[in-house]
Amino acid sequence: MHFEEFSAGSSFVHRLDPRIKLLSAVLFSVVVAAADRVGVLTAALAGAVLLVAAARLHLRRVAVRLAIVNTFVLFLWFFLPFSQPGRAVLTLGPLTMSREGLLLALAITIKSNAIILAVIALLATCTVFTLVHALRHLRVPDKLVHLFFFTFRYLQVIHGEYLRLRAAMRVRCFRPRTDMHTYRSLAYLAGMLIVRSFDRSERVFQAMLCRGYDGRFWILDHFDMRGPDRAFMAVMTVFVGLLAVGQWSSLLN
Repeated sequence: MHFEEFSAGSSFVHRLDPRIKLLSAVLFSVVVAAADRVGVLTAALAGAVLLVAAARLHLRRVAVRLAIVNTFVLFLWFFLPFSQPGRAVLTLGPLTMSREGLLLALAITIKSNAIILAVIALLATCTVFTLVHALRHLRVPDKLVHLFFFTFRYLQVIHGEYLRLRAAMRVRCFRPRTDMHTYRSLAYLAGMLIVRSFDRSERVFQAMLCRGYDGRFWILDHFDMRGPDRAFMAVMTVFVGLLAVGQWSSLLN
C-alpha cells in the first residue's frame, strides 16, 4: 500500500498553504459535483489539468489513479445511454440509446476526472499530517479530525494483519473457489480481522493514555500565509465563481 506518493516536490503547488489548498479543493469539488452542463464541466477539467501540470506530478502515477476511477465510470456507459428516456440516437434490438443518456454519461465522466485531478493536485501534494494540521486550523470538529488521522495511521497496520492472516490460510492449503467452504473461510477471515483490529485499537488507546492523551492533539507549529497563497486563493475563487455563473446563469435572469 502506497501513501503520499505525490507529497514530495518543490513545485508552486507543493509550497502553497495547506489550508488554502484544502479550501480550494472543497470549493471546486462542490461546484463541479453540482454542475451538469458539459461546457462548464469541460472548463473545470481543463482547470484541473492545469493544476496537475503546475504541481509537476508524475503523469504515469496520475494516469494509474485515473484508470481506476474510469474503470467504474465505464460501467455507466453500458447502462445510462439505454436507461435514460429521451431522443433515440441508436437502436440495438430491444435497446434504445438516447441522446440524454449519452450526455449524462459524458457529464459524469468529465465531472469525475475533474474532481479527481483537482484533489490529486491540491490534497495529494500535502502529507496526511499536514492535512490533519490544516483541518484543526480550519476548526473542523475534533472527532472528524481524529477519525481521519487514525484511519490513515492504522490502515496500513490492518492491511499488514490481513496479509498475515491470508498467508496463514495459504499455508493451510486454502484455495479460493466458488463453494460454501470458501465463503465460510472468507467470512472467518473478515471476522478475525475485525477482532484483531479492535484488540489493536484497545492496546493503542491504552498506550496513548499512558502518554497523557486527553482527547486533543496540541498544535505546536502554525502555518504562515503569504502573498502567493492569497493570490492562488483569489484565482481559484474567481475560477470557481465563473464556473458557477456558467452553470446557473439562467437562474439569474
